[in-house]
Amino acid sequence: MMLTKKTITEAMYNAIRLGATKMPPDIRAALQKALAEETDPMAKKHLEISLQNADMSEKGNGLVCADTGFPMFFVHAGKNTEVEGGFNTLQECAAEATARATAECFLRPTMVHPLTRKNPGDNVGPGMPKLELVFDRDDDGLEILAAPKGGGSEIFGTFYRMMFPADGEAGIKKFVIECIKDACYAGKVCPPAIIGVGIGGTADLCMSMAKKAALLRPIGKHHSDPEVARLEKELYEAARKIGIGPMGSRGINAVLAINLDAAVTHTAALPVAVNAQCLVGRRWIARIDGAGNIDYTGEIE
Repeated sequence: MMLTKKTITEAMYNAIRLGATKMPPDIRAALQKALAEETDPMAKKHLEISLQNADMSEKGNGLVCADTGFPMFFVHAGKNTEVEGGFNTLQECAAEATARATAECFLRPTMVHPLTRKNPGDNVGPGMPKLELVFDRDDDGLEILAAPKGGGSEIFGTFYRMMFPADGEAGIKKFVIECIKDACYAGKVCPPAIIGVGIGGTADLCMSMAKKAALLRPIGKHHSDPEVARLEKELYEAARKIGIGPMGSRGINAVLAINLDAAVTHTAALPVAVNAQCLVGRRWIARIDGAGNIDYTGEIE
């Protein structure tokens, strides 16, 4: 059965609406764990308010956070999936869903022309909403993950450096911890943040890995490569010792997780990228089966 544009647009709209109004369960659990750990009154208050905002948003009172930032869709298709008009229509569906969510005040109109700063008012324009499509499923459906990524985490939490191979693991650790400190010390990325780190590949692949590691992996899931997983754990423990807590206060939870991804790279290169996701971790998933039925969830498999 062919999936219709109407079905896909509806799924995208609801996924990004839910992403802006419902805190994913793994994020909520991680924030509650952080709240139980922190002792500084200001650190605890920040976490309490964030959780209260999420509760109010789920009841229809406002958003999880007002800065809904950059509208992004990550789409996974099955090898037998058929889409009305072809897969090039997915961008049209994403644009329509984004414009509707903006008009209904689930997204704040934050996208502007980079030079004129003209705001179209609907978060739609060249490059936005961002849509990435991969074919990695064995079925005939679609999985759509919508992530309205806040501006603060992207603006103040993005770093890249082409290191020398001789810098090695010690250099990677130093760079990542320095980035976390720069991003979190004044609450710029709204910590505790989810930190994605890309290592290897080309510059663009490295940055892409960092962003996906921050946005698309559930809290507590480690990389399948044991060496990469070891480095994740070591960096996480180091980040808990820099003295920064929620929203830049004193504490231990500057981060909720540090997720690494890695790719082979040139023998003379060691590219490293860092990308942060803010504490509310906005993302929601719509799954469409081959018959056009839609299921929504905050759980990432």
